[in-house]
Amino acid sequence: MELHQIDCLYRVSAKALVLNDKSEILLCQEHTGVWDLPGGGIDHGETPHQALKREVMEEMGVEVLEIAKRPTLFLSVHTDLGYWGSNVLYQTKLANLDITPSNECQKVAFYSLEQIANLNTTQNVQEMRKQMIKNQI
Repeated sequence: MELHQIDCLYRVSAKALVLNDKSEILLCQEHTGVWDLPGGGIDHGETPHQALKREVMEEMGVEVLEIAKRPTLFLSVHTDLGYWGSNVLYQTKLANLDITPSNECQKVAFYSLEQIANLNTTQNVQEMRKQMIKNQI
């Protein structure tokens, strides 16, 4: 079997799974109007925890206080941008929700799994929703 390098590449991202006391999930609305989880790509040489702290600060201007040692979910999706991506989701606690808006995070809101079904989200958010329902997370 011949492998082509492009067929083997995934963009891997660390994503924050921030829950409120109602088990609703924190999402960020990008400048395009699409909702996504906070976090982003893991740079070469970074750990997922380092990437998550860096990405949340870059996108939201908010400090990460705590990240679970182990991921809650691992997702692989074909992204809206046309490439395959994998997301590693960690339960995360933030210092506050006083964001500094950026292109990747204009505003934040908490949504239930039911509400997420009807939102304009990235593919990974809808896959997360399916997996959380399936696995009763």
